[in-house]
Amino acid sequence: MSNNSFGARDHLSVGEKAYEIYRIDQIEGSARLPYSLKVLLENLLRNEDGRLITAEQIRSLGAWDPQARTNSEIQYTPARVLMQDFTGVPCVVDLVAMRDAMTELGGDPRKINPLIPAELVIDHSVIADVFARSDAFGINAELEFERNQERYQLLRWAQQSFDDFLVVPPDTGICHQVNLEYLSRVVFTRESPDGPQAYPDTLVGTDSHTPMVNGLGVLGWGVGGIEAEAAMLGQPMSMLIPQVVGLKLTGELPEGTTATDLVLTVAELLRRVRVVGKFVDFFGPGVANVPLATRATLGNMSPEYGSTGSIFPIDQETLNYLRLTGRDEHQIELVEAYAREQGLWHDPDHVPDYSQIVELDLSTVTPSIAGPKRPQDRIPLTIAQRAVRGLLAGESHESAIAGGLDDASADSFPASDPVAISSTIPRDAPPHQYDEKGNPLTWPSDPADIVLDGKTATIDHGDVVVAAITSCTNTSNPTVMIGAALLAKKAVGRGLSSKPWVKTTLAPGSRVVTDYYDRSGLTPYLEELGFDLVGYGCTTCIGNSGPLIPAVSAAVAENDLSVASVLSGNRNFEGRIHSEVKMNFLASPPLVIAYALAGTMHADLLHDPLGTDADGAPVHLRDIWPTTAEIKAVVDENLEAEMFTKGYSDVYAGDDNWRGMHIPETDRFAWDDTSTYIQRPPYFDGMSVDPAPVQDISGARVLALLGDSVTTDHISPAGAIRQDSPAGQYLVDHGVAPGDFNSYGSRRGNHHVMIRGTFANVRLRNQLVPGVEGGYTRHWPDGERMSIFDASSAYIEDQIPLLIIAGSDYGSGSSRDWAAKGTSLLAVRAVLATSFERIHRSNLIGMGVLPLQFRDGESAHSLELTGQETYSIIGLEGRDHLPEEVTVRIESGRETREITATLRIDTPAEESYFLHGGILPYVLRNLLES
Repeated sequence: MSNNSFGARDHLSVGEKAYEIYRIDQIEGSARLPYSLKVLLENLLRNEDGRLITAEQIRSLGAWDPQARTNSEIQYTPARVLMQDFTGVPCVVDLVAMRDAMTELGGDPRKINPLIPAELVIDHSVIADVFARSDAFGINAELEFERNQERYQLLRWAQQSFDDFLVVPPDTGICHQVNLEYLSRVVFTRESPDGPQAYPDTLVGTDSHTPMVNGLGVLGWGVGGIEAEAAMLGQPMSMLIPQVVGLKLTGELPEGTTATDLVLTVAELLRRVRVVGKFVDFFGPGVANVPLATRATLGNMSPEYGSTGSIFPIDQETLNYLRLTGRDEHQIELVEAYAREQGLWHDPDHVPDYSQIVELDLSTVTPSIAGPKRPQDRIPLTIAQRAVRGLLAGESHESAIAGGLDDASADSFPASDPVAISSTIPRDAPPHQYDEKGNPLTWPSDPADIVLDGKTATIDHGDVVVAAITSCTNTSNPTVMIGAALLAKKAVGRGLSSKPWVKTTLAPGSRVVTDYYDRSGLTPYLEELGFDLVGYGCTTCIGNSGPLIPAVSAAVAENDLSVASVLSGNRNFEGRIHSEVKMNFLASPPLVIAYALAGTMHADLLHDPLGTDADGAPVHLRDIWPTTAEIKAVVDENLEAEMFTKGYSDVYAGDDNWRGMHIPETDRFAWDDTSTYIQRPPYFDGMSVDPAPVQDISGARVLALLGDSVTTDHISPAGAIRQDSPAGQYLVDHGVAPGDFNSYGSRRGNHHVMIRGTFANVRLRNQLVPGVEGGYTRHWPDGERMSIFDASSAYIEDQIPLLIIAGSDYGSGSSRDWAAKGTSLLAVRAVLATSFERIHRSNLIGMGVLPLQFRDGESAHSLELTGQETYSIIGLEGRDHLPEEVTVRIESGRETREITATLRIDTPAEESYFLHGGILPYVLRNLLES
């Protein structure tokens, strides 16, 4: 129960039911706060405990300075956790291992459960292997299950064994669309000692696009797995009160434009403004003109802007969407009553305090695509042909800054890890400005003949080889999805067809899309153009696009063709959509179909015909583009609440494969020692009931000496597993053929694989082996060069502790939990860096690794450290609390010197975690004690 220092506890009656609430307006200055910060303020008021969450934190938020670059630190407690399978499996593995440890320490394993609701949606594993066939969905689902059965057994066991843990089985939907349409409450309710309590629905998610639900007025953002585990186990999350950018909307979208055009415009705008690490709040008279599904599209692409979240306030449109999606009527009444009572209801005339205000007139939005490798590089459709030809002709394009937002986003494939960027890293180049003038450029041509279904066709640079209606970004929006289907109907009616070299796929984010397509009679037209259902999952948007058409693939490779994909997704970094496709363009679902019809990015869709009809008359895009009125009529006639209530009535049931798995009803999971996907992690091995006293670190060796801007993507295992790597050798030794290696992302539940991939990135530059890139080091004192994993194993055998030395901004990038977990399991006891990215520093503490920072003005370079020395960290032991500084003794031959380093354990919670050896042992001991 809250300390209630400010007398904020009150009651709100809705119908015949009364709810305990914590009044935001009890805090002086709260009325001027943006919507997002009001939600955080209520969170602090309700969870104030006097130790982790204090009255001072509440006052700091009430007195928030919009212009301050750095505000106070607070502790945030989300209402729930959302996960997908790639990033969620390690969280589940750790909870399962905690049950074993609880048993071994004499406790009840059934005490180990999520302490707040946790919901996991399996959406990252289906691959579009088969397409343009009526049986594509069934075949792809079977292949998915065969590849992932070991992981799915674990998740199915967790579903039936853990309290407050729900799993949406594979082939059901994408986590963010399911969250929007079904899981989100907007106002959360929970039983408290004094009866039912109502408060804003908030969450953290293990996927970067968690802010999609911001469109519903629900505050949530992506975090790493360690933070998600902490939240599940009832631990508040440390965060700095952010700056908030207000995006004022006026006007309304013109005829012929879509939600996709709007979100690409906003991505371009906010990248220019620079909103990295900030909240974005939408406000103004134009908010009422933005449909809820479009709001969700804008929230979804927050990672592409760099913002932590991009949120809309609650208004009548929120209530309309809740009714459309079949939410309970009392819940809708509660949402309205609570929002009005707490000052969370949108007032278009009220302008809160913002750190900066940016304006956008919706009437200025024009049809657009974005690419070829950054989502913020918007290209107006009017100049798309010239822009593409300019790219093929060699016009320069921006490169990603190491450790920056583009670099981190690109490296988050395919797992969609959330991004955490150090504020001191230089910003990426601003959105590219394409020349709107000039004649169409000449471009290199290298046509290649291919044979498809017995007919000869020709493909060249700039041709489209993948056209995918994919991703929750757009498939959650009935307007653009119906628009695409109506365009397909008109195209088929005029005798048009997709070009045979284009791989066409449809992968919506929920089954409701299929229902309204079928009900409106539009499915056959999509299938006629090759857009058959391939699965309910992320597919092409995360690189699960499957193989190209074989003849096309061969021609691309033999002729080194720069071909293109067009997708309705949110990211398009080179090589991530498909390894053979160099150019990737984001577009609305109707434009995806248009480019499939054209078959090339050279088409000027506003002027060139897409083909000819049966009479030989040219057919232009304008001839088949549906009007807003046509789309609205179909939506109004075919979309209703019953579709959502019926579609989600069995959302946790799964198909025959899921239901048919034999899962014993036990309190502890039966680990399979032969599994190469799931293994019991060693975090609790040898753990005692009471934590051991903290000791100094003596005689440590340097495992890696690193420079500036080393990212979590350098540290964490990611991407394909090479056969000649330690991880590849492990899999071969365990009978896995190289063709079945899969990715590190899919094997995050096996620490044996992940340890071997830590610090193994091909771009890593360890200064102990100058001139060499990749996961290599030297073993001291003999100086033998070997893999980082092998060196760590040798040091562990000799009982020698290890140290990482690094430069500035250590740990920026995708906030992967394995960057900290792998570091810990390699026996690294401390990291000594010039500066840290905040979240990775916190994650290191969560895994029991000591973060040390050089004093200002000092660095490994200035101190002339070679990494060949031995290091001792002195001043930790024999104290009631950890010191602010420690002595680092550096020994090299007969020379000994000492420096002072700052201990970067900044909060009481972090100190508790470290004293227990990490957050998991800390929580386990607390549960054992209770």
